[in-house]
Amino acid sequence: MALEFRIVPRGKGRILWRGSSMRAPYGLQIIESCLTCPHREDRLFCNLSPEAVKRLSSITASASYPKGAMLFVEGQVARGVFILCAGRVKLSTSSADGKTLILRVAETGDVLGLAGTISGKAYELTAEVLEPSQANFIGRPDFLNFLRDHGEAALRVAQLLSETYHAAIAEMRTIGLSHSAGEKLSRFLLDWAADQKTEKGETRFTLTLTHEEIAQMIGASRETVTRLFADFKKKKLIEVKGSTLIIRDRSGLERVREA
Repeated sequence: MALEFRIVPRGKGRILWRGSSMRAPYGLQIIESCLTCPHREDRLFCNLSPEAVKRLSSITASASYPKGAMLFVEGQVARGVFILCAGRVKLSTSSADGKTLILRVAETGDVLGLAGTISGKAYELTAEVLEPSQANFIGRPDFLNFLRDHGEAALRVAQLLSETYHAAIAEMRTIGLSHSAGEKLSRFLLDWAADQKTEKGETRFTLTLTHEEIAQMIGASRETVTRLFADFKKKKLIEVKGSTLIIRDRSGLERVREA
């Protein structure tokens, strides 16, 4: 039987799969509904009352995206929000001369395009998919009506905007007040490893960002990042195996961060 795939834009707000294969595009494990999402209890915006989640599910349109897809572009009129169900998305801003700064990498459960959708102004960032991802889209009119009807969701949005503000301040402090590129890179690596378990003195995590993208996140050049990676490896602070980065000497990396 051939695989059938379709997006339901309204109503259930989910992706339906039929056929013997049950294989999702890009190898994703599709989340069919907000009501059955495994991340509901872990994510600030997803963990709402059953009534609110049911309403949320009824106004969402779900789709999967390949690596490199653009959810929205800086300066584009905000048409709604994207709730990231699976995958990762980088959020960046660019100058007129083509320089790019990556502000953060969004993870599962994050809500993207929130500020522009609430204010009615343009998206302030560009959202580019880093790996095959699934996202739920909610149009601006439906989203604003949802917030008017569900005070708990409006409070969560205020909390999310506050968290985004504090994260932006922390990022500005890291980029603006760090004394060296080595300090910035060590801080970046330690932040990425913060939630990972350390076994036998080593911390492993997947890092699919290129040196160019890392440079755009810490405000350095690609050449500088490449040189620092080589230096960190030579000093046995880290080890890189494909997309897996291993922190072998956390205390040494922390000393670089605090230098």
